[in-house]
Formats: sequence, C-alpha cells, structure tokens
Amino acid sequence: MVRQRSIFSFFLVLLATFLISCGGPGVAVAPPTYTAVQLEKIQAYVPEIQAVRDRSEELKTLIKQGDWINVRNFIHGPITEAKLNLTYVTPNLLPKDQPKARQITRDFFKDLVKLDKATSAGNPLIALNQSQAAFAEIDKFLQLLPKTSSQSEAS
Repeated sequence: MVRQRSIFSFFLVLLATFLISCGGPGVAVAPPTYTAVQLEKIQAYVPEIQAVRDRSEELKTLIKQGDWINVRNFIHGPITEAKLNLTYVTPNLLPKDQPKARQITRDFFKDLVKLDKATSAGNPLIALNQSQAAFAEIDKFLQLLPKTSSQSEAS
C-alpha cells in the first residue's frame, strides 16, 4: 500500500509539473507603440518629406517644358533630401513597419536613378513615368507613418 501511494504521488507530481509547464503567462502582451521620442524624431522630418511631395506638379511642369537642367537640379536637390529623410525616419518606425519602409526607400531610389537617366537622355515620357513612380513611393511611405493630432487636423 505504501508503495502504491509513492507511485501515485510521483505521477501526481509529474502531472502537476507538466500542466504548469504548459501554461503560459496570463498577462496579454501589449502591441508595440511609438514612444514620445520616436514620434518627435519622425515628426521632425515629415514636413520636409511632405513639402517635396507637394512639389510634384512643379517637377512635371519642368519635364514637360524640357528644362532638363532644372529637372536634374530638382532630382539632386529636394528629391535627394527627401530620400535622406526617408532613411532617417525608418529606424524610428515600429519594427514590423521597418522592412516595408526600407523596401519603399530602395524602390524610391531606383525610380530616382531611372528618372536621372531619362533626364540625361532627354526623354520626357520616361521621365514623367519615373517621376510619378517616385512620388507614389513617397505616398506609400507617408502612409506607414503614425498619425498624430497635427496630421489629423491637417487632413
């Protein structure tokens, strides 16, 4: 009888250990959110990115006029600054959004290279298409950014 109790106790201990090890933490993990510092860093660059985005019609006009010098100045000036700003913002995004932001930035850079080549060749059709693609990438990037009260009021 003593032997049966010790075997029974042993199995109860094994069962209890198994059940405890299978249980997870009872506390739900909160989804990642932006810190105030991250929001501040992101918001420091958003106006500059948005300002370049708002100048898309100016670039289209320059391309249609065949003003290739000013088109190249625009590409190597404000648009390149926007690319740098996208690069600066990316590490401050949520970890789940960072790979997508990096891909958008790479695609944006590829569009800028193609736009520069079309400008050098004096091809307005390809230049217009690439400028539209580049500004579409900026729009995609802006959609990844967190919405703040100042952005909500502007919309």
